[in-house]
Amino acid sequence: MRIERFEDIESWKAARELTHDVYKMCSCGYFSKDFGLKDQLQRASVSIMANIAEGFDSSSDKSFLNYLNFSFRSASEVQSLLYVALDQNYITNSEFENIYNRTTRIKSLLMGLTRYIKSSTI
Repeated sequence: MRIERFEDIESWKAARELTHDVYKMCSCGYFSKDFGLKDQLQRASVSIMANIAEGFDSSSDKSFLNYLNFSFRSASEVQSLLYVALDQNYITNSEFENIYNRTTRIKSLLMGLTRYIKSSTI
C-alpha cells in the first residue's frame, strides 16, 4: 500500500485511537480533577499523532525522521505518565496495561517506519 497522506500511516492511526482512549480515561473520577496530569497526558498522546502528521508533510526524509523521533519520545512520555496515574489510583492495572501495551506497539511501528525511511534513502 502506498502512503499518500499521513492518515495512511499505521502508527498515526494507532496513535489516533490511543489519543481517543486517553481522553476517555482522563475524563473519569479523580483523574478528571487532576488538571496538571490530565493535561500533560492528553498533550503527550496528541503529540504522538501530531508529530507523525507534521513530519510526513515536512520537506525532507531527514526532517520526517526527526518528527518520528519526537513522536517516539512523546510515546515514552505517555508511558511514564501512566505510572503516575496508576500510583495515584486514577486507573486500574488493567487500564494501565492496555494503554501501556498499545503505546509500546506504536513505538514499534514508529521504529519500523524509521528503519524503512532510512533504508530507502541510502
